[in-house]
Amino acid sequence: MDHMTAGKRVLLAKPRGYCAGVDRAVVTVEKALELYGAPVYVRKEIVHNKHVVQTLQAAGAIFVEETDEVPEGATVVFSAHGVAPVVHSEAAARKLKAIDATCPLVTKVHLEARRFAAEDYDILLIGHEGHEEVVGTTGEAPDHIHLVDGPADVAKVQVRDESKVVWLSQTTLSVDETMATVGALGQRFPLLESPPSDDICYATQNRQLAVKEIGAECDLVLVVGSKNSSNSVRLVEVALDAGARASYLIDFASEIDPAWLAGVSTVGLTSGASVPEELVQDVLAVLAEHGFADVEEILTADERLAFSLPQELRRDLKAAGLPS
Repeated sequence: MDHMTAGKRVLLAKPRGYCAGVDRAVVTVEKALELYGAPVYVRKEIVHNKHVVQTLQAAGAIFVEETDEVPEGATVVFSAHGVAPVVHSEAAARKLKAIDATCPLVTKVHLEARRFAAEDYDILLIGHEGHEEVVGTTGEAPDHIHLVDGPADVAKVQVRDESKVVWLSQTTLSVDETMATVGALGQRFPLLESPPSDDICYATQNRQLAVKEIGAECDLVLVVGSKNSSNSVRLVEVALDAGARASYLIDFASEIDPAWLAGVSTVGLTSGASVPEELVQDVLAVLAEHGFADVEEILTADERLAFSLPQELRRDLKAAGLPS
């Protein structure tokens, strides 16, 4: 069918939205509120999504930046992005009841950092400076970790022993850009070692793959997600790299500018790993009002992964006779 004569349509990417780590973290806060009652304190945004944070705030969660803002003896949940060991110590010193909602796939990277540091490697951590996940991972081995924020940083890296160098990465990066960075690092350090399995998580990879699949066919790709969500921001970049003519990141359907839809016949739609599906449905409703009622879901992977809740919470739920 000729692209220009085609009717208005939406290509809906799947997988999209919640990953297993986000689902687990959000449910952790919900169950903690149910079990212990409000307020439950959460250090940093539980997941990087405006709507989720607002909804949990309305239910009695109090979000703080640092552990010392939590009253002594209160319950605190650590976000999905993970924390440095010092944060656990701070919580213990304040006698806080800490529930660690760190995604298990982030914990895996923390364990790799610890292991390679114990073997006295220089660890090249590919990631975005200041991102909570990077801060947490770096805290596991601050004397061994060098942050590499994209290919441009490679020339600046200094290591002690070029025969003991390994790369690790933030879980939510662009797969293509990360492999370009790894390639550049490998040219500088021929003996560079890789982690036992790539650190970019299944959900990040799957969501990027789904957008790549539809990008070239789209005049516009809308990504539902928040500006501080690394994996959501990457989906916009992936869409443009894949050949989409335009791509925008929006938190809510109300942010759609009708001008974006002028002359457009194919809209791609996806959402980041911390985005509830209802926000995507809201966007579909707005697109339908503009004549984009023909929706085709494009499936590129089947996700079935689920993680059990943090052990501290499971124990208390069990004691209370509640399902965990």
